[in-house]
Amino acid sequence: MPASESLGLPPDFVWGVSTASYQIEGAVTEGGRGPTSWDAFAHTPGRTVNGDTGDVACDHYHRYAEDIALMKELGVDAYRFSFAWSRIQPTGRGPVNAEGLTFYDRLVDALLAAGIEPSPTLFHWDTPLALEDEGGWVNPDISKRFADYANVLGEHFADRIPRWITVNEPVVLTTLGYGVGMHAPGKRLGFGSLAVAHNLLLAHGRGVAALRAAGAGQIGIANNHAPVWAASDHDEDQQAAALYNALANDLFADPLLLGRYPALLEPYLPDGAGDALAEIAAPIDWYGINHYNPTMVAAPSTDPTALPGSVDGQQLDSGLPFRMVEIEGYPRTDFGWPVVPSAFTDLLTGFRDRYGDALPPIYITENGCSDATGPDATGRVPDTRRVGYTRAYLEALAEAVAAGVDVRGYFHWSLLDNFEWAAGYSQRFGLVHTDFETQQRTPKDSYYWYQELIRSQS
Repeated sequence: MPASESLGLPPDFVWGVSTASYQIEGAVTEGGRGPTSWDAFAHTPGRTVNGDTGDVACDHYHRYAEDIALMKELGVDAYRFSFAWSRIQPTGRGPVNAEGLTFYDRLVDALLAAGIEPSPTLFHWDTPLALEDEGGWVNPDISKRFADYANVLGEHFADRIPRWITVNEPVVLTTLGYGVGMHAPGKRLGFGSLAVAHNLLLAHGRGVAALRAAGAGQIGIANNHAPVWAASDHDEDQQAAALYNALANDLFADPLLLGRYPALLEPYLPDGAGDALAEIAAPIDWYGINHYNPTMVAAPSTDPTALPGSVDGQQLDSGLPFRMVEIEGYPRTDFGWPVVPSAFTDLLTGFRDRYGDALPPIYITENGCSDATGPDATGRVPDTRRVGYTRAYLEALAEAVAAGVDVRGYFHWSLLDNFEWAAGYSQRFGLVHTDFETQQRTPKDSYYWYQELIRSQS
């Protein structure tokens, strides 16, 4: 599909880009910001590739005006960023840090002046360290702290921010942060991490209520979802895939949209979890979906020395009741993720079929491709794989819209190459190349392709 060819999407379709605070801001000791779980995790030897940290990242804290100028030139309608909780409340509770609010005042006002809608996420995994030291997302009290934080932001920004996201990808913090220890805070609780899932969902519900009470509107969540494929027709593989699907997808959508937890997982939830479902299922205005690739799952191996597969190149521990299997026959991104655009269509139509009238309009809050292509001798960044990936996934999105799925917008991940969590700076998702030594920004071929696409769709 040439960039100038119409996708057939609605004329008011929202085109955007996404980032997250710890991944781009840097300035971790400036402006009154308190330490976070990711500061502690990244500074622990062996936790991230090359020992990389977000101490400087893209230095967006100082260079936000330059980054907004890039977005304005790109032509996006909206920018999804995240507030750093510890910039607002350095310990996750109590007095507000005026310098932190001032930074986000400058960012929000500059976006509005550029004609770009601020679309912030309240929490994108960087838990204030003081709260983490009190148990973090295992401690039920954190959902109350989150509601207080949401109230602060709602009261301060409701008149300027037209679209809000409570929590980003609670499944990832639950499973990789607390389940298997690959992300901050590095806990290995196994199925005990379902208490984290519950507390994140309850924080979302209480955050929705706090934002609405402060006058905010257009509130949603950004949940990561992917089709789960069984490795075979054997009952054992089918059962393993069903369990994994319940953990990765249904656990984070059913309570919000259907007001219930998946029956398969009820034995692992904390006592009394069902009593909070009314708060968790507070009505939202739209539902955010982050999607990258499908997942294939099999039953555990009978080989006692076998590991249950890997995530993002890191081996998982044995003992899990399922095993990740490589999906063969498709091209791969630099992260090793299979490129399967048809799975995106299937995901979206599957959501429509499963949730029906309970499903509000959808925004794609993340989708993108890791491609490490850097500048050539002329300074150009010919990231053709990212262009091909984005083209194919947008065509898949358009197929879902043509089939009746109500998708209102698309936020590309990401604006900039940035700190990619445990992978450090080894993976590049940006439309703009970042030289992490000089902080020079260089728009890639994908940037100009996306720019032309946005122009052609309006």
